[in-house]
Amino acid sequence: MKKTLVIDGNSILNRAFYGIRPLSTKDGKPTNAIYGMLNIVLRHLDAIRPDFAAVAFDLKAPNFRKQKYPYYKEGRHETPPDLLAQFNDAKECLRLLGFRTLELEGYEADDILGTVAALGDAREDTHTYVLSGDRDLLQLISDKTTVLLASTGETVSFDRDAFFTKYGIEPSEFVALKALMGDSSDHIYGVPGIGEKTATKLIAEFHSIDGLYEHLDAPSISKGVREKLTAGRSYAEESLFLATICREVPLGVTLEELCYMGVSPAMYDKCVALEFTGLIKKLSLTPSKCPCEAEGTQKESAPAAPAASSCNADELIARFPAGSALAVLPSPDGFLFSNGKEIFKSTCAPSALFPLFDGSRRVVTHDAKRLLHALPDTPLVPRDLLLYGYVLSGGDGSTDLSSLSLRYLGEALPEDDGAVTLLLRLEEALSTEIDAIGARALLDEVELPLCPVLTRMEKEGFRIDTAALTAFGERLAAEIVLLTENITALAGMDFNINSPKQLAEVLFEHLALPTKGLKKNKNGYSTDVDTLSSLRFAHPIVDEILTYRKITKLYSTYAQGLLKVADEEGVIHTDFKQALTATGRLSSAEPNLQNIPIRTALGRELRRVFVPKGKGRVFVDADYSQIELRLLAAFSGDENMCDAFLSGVDIHRRTAAAVFRVPEGAVPDELRSRAKAVNFGIVYGISAYSLSADIGVSVAEAKRYMESYFAEFPGIKAYLDKTVADAKEQGYTTTVLGRRRYIPELSSRIYAQRSFGERVAMNSPIQGSAADVIKVAMVRADRRLCEECKSARLVMQVHDELIVECDEGEAERVRTILKEEMEGAVLLAVPLTVATAVGKNWLEAEH
Repeated sequence: MKKTLVIDGNSILNRAFYGIRPLSTKDGKPTNAIYGMLNIVLRHLDAIRPDFAAVAFDLKAPNFRKQKYPYYKEGRHETPPDLLAQFNDAKECLRLLGFRTLELEGYEADDILGTVAALGDAREDTHTYVLSGDRDLLQLISDKTTVLLASTGETVSFDRDAFFTKYGIEPSEFVALKALMGDSSDHIYGVPGIGEKTATKLIAEFHSIDGLYEHLDAPSISKGVREKLTAGRSYAEESLFLATICREVPLGVTLEELCYMGVSPAMYDKCVALEFTGLIKKLSLTPSKCPCEAEGTQKESAPAAPAASSCNADELIARFPAGSALAVLPSPDGFLFSNGKEIFKSTCAPSALFPLFDGSRRVVTHDAKRLLHALPDTPLVPRDLLLYGYVLSGGDGSTDLSSLSLRYLGEALPEDDGAVTLLLRLEEALSTEIDAIGARALLDEVELPLCPVLTRMEKEGFRIDTAALTAFGERLAAEIVLLTENITALAGMDFNINSPKQLAEVLFEHLALPTKGLKKNKNGYSTDVDTLSSLRFAHPIVDEILTYRKITKLYSTYAQGLLKVADEEGVIHTDFKQALTATGRLSSAEPNLQNIPIRTALGRELRRVFVPKGKGRVFVDADYSQIELRLLAAFSGDENMCDAFLSGVDIHRRTAAAVFRVPEGAVPDELRSRAKAVNFGIVYGISAYSLSADIGVSVAEAKRYMESYFAEFPGIKAYLDKTVADAKEQGYTTTVLGRRRYIPELSSRIYAQRSFGERVAMNSPIQGSAADVIKVAMVRADRRLCEECKSARLVMQVHDELIVECDEGEAERVRTILKEEMEGAVLLAVPLTVATAVGKNWLEAEH
């Protein structure tokens, strides 16, 4: 059986535009709709592997429906300029993917889709798949046509059985259903007073508009419905005309002429122009070949990379004398070196290569931690192009070598060993861009010297007491058994608590918990944490389920998970991701040690199993106090907030006194807790709606709290407003050290995306500056610890917290160094303060 894939181009492009955050090329050309569309199309290309393929588009000229009834689709919003600007490129991309694009004046894309489907229906050997986000196309379903209906997050496949199961009528009757109930989005009136439920019942019985009006006196039609149908007959006939897809469009093509052509080699150049580096990799495109080109086709080859010459250590040292620049990348069996033209390969022991990395040469690499782990104990601080890209990307994630080469050199990355030949030129190009945005100090004084620090921390690792963790896991397992018994007893039946489907059936069908206002997904009502939290007072089972989830998470992720990743000495070596987050914060992976729970007593107990590596060793923990609020005070210059931090008062009590209008000395703990939520919510650009949910008050009350807050701290409001305005004008925010974060959402025409962008603009300078500050502190503290405390080792960073392992006798000196370097990392209008503590495990070291 041959297969045809025909796509509703306007529908899929529109859906991609509104579903993908704003994206643009370096010169500002919008690309989000094209990018989203290509990903949708490629997914279906791969799944269907069609023999025939076409994409239909509307034209701006009036179609036959509009010519007869001018009100048709009247009042629709104009196509946003950013979407309109993407149509031509989108069509070209589809043609390069091997599709025939079809459009004809006087007809809509739906009519073209219907006509192509009819061409397939007329053949014995062909099945047609119609991809669209428009339900109108469901009328095309037949034994030989399936409609793939794209909806949020998924595509639903409708054949005749699936359609009948959902609607209770035949697909060919769907147009009659629409003629009765109308469609406000297309300005199709339908019969006034007849809704979907009544229309479905009528068509299920009478099958068509003609059949219905021939049997208006049927006893199954009530008097009121009969009167509406009689009065609205002309509307029904007009609506039927407008809703019916024409399947005889004079396209002038046969199905054979829509033969799928495969991906054109020119798709590579188009992806380069649109900066779709991920698609180049996904499609394995190169300037000289395409994965879909026919065998035997002669193509002009790209220049081949030079062959690598094997060299021993002495030969390499001679080729790269002191003062020279060298590019280096680890390879599976050694190292690749290049001077930009030649490639040299070494398989000798890393120790033999140390003279190359003594600091007298400019060493350029990508992902320096790989290199540094292969060269233990070297004093090298390489020029890491991963970090160059991170500083330049401003949060868009373009840091891989392939993306950097395409964006800044306009060249695809050579295959195999050839990549190393581009590093020196790429470093020069990136360096120019770094200087252009004023980020030299951020790169040279923070990010690059931090890389060796993180490498040493990864190598050092964080030890766990495996016996204590095993015992902790047994304790959790016993708790899970008790919770399971309680939950099934409260439910009155046994069921799989970990199955969202079974859980939803128990809660909303068996126990009949209220569902008004609850979220739904394809399996029914959601059972996520937000939904369950909103039902806590509806039944005691809900609290038990929430507790069960927390305990099972602790058990599987930590009690069991940490044991699996610890080495034979019980040491865990996490991977610190330096170039991942948009804010500049470090993250931890495999495993994520920054996510060890601290909000529950049981979760905090987990920290007790993290212990130093030997007797007489301790942890010294140092943690910034309210760093984000202090940065907010300093950046805004608000007199009241600055005064609070300068005088050393409790900022949350001061805020509570102002917001809740009570004397500062009489603020109860509950109001202080609410004020704390307000303080940190303001930093994150919180809305009154979100604040109300966080602290359990009405939206109106939360709004009053925020108004009182800004009345007490007027400089904060002025600062946040200016930050958003500046970000809209510039397209980015900056931190205290000049780190940029680009926020394309600020220019979105979609309110939700624009609002998100505004919250990001408010928060990024604060959170990003906090990340900058602790990175500076890590570099400086590590340098002093290496010089002054020979037993001390940085082992962990958790956002605003540093943990050092050292001999007990050096603990006080370590505390002093951490406090001095962390508090002195930057000079602000208000002081940074750091609390320190010493303990024989991580929990004891908390303060």
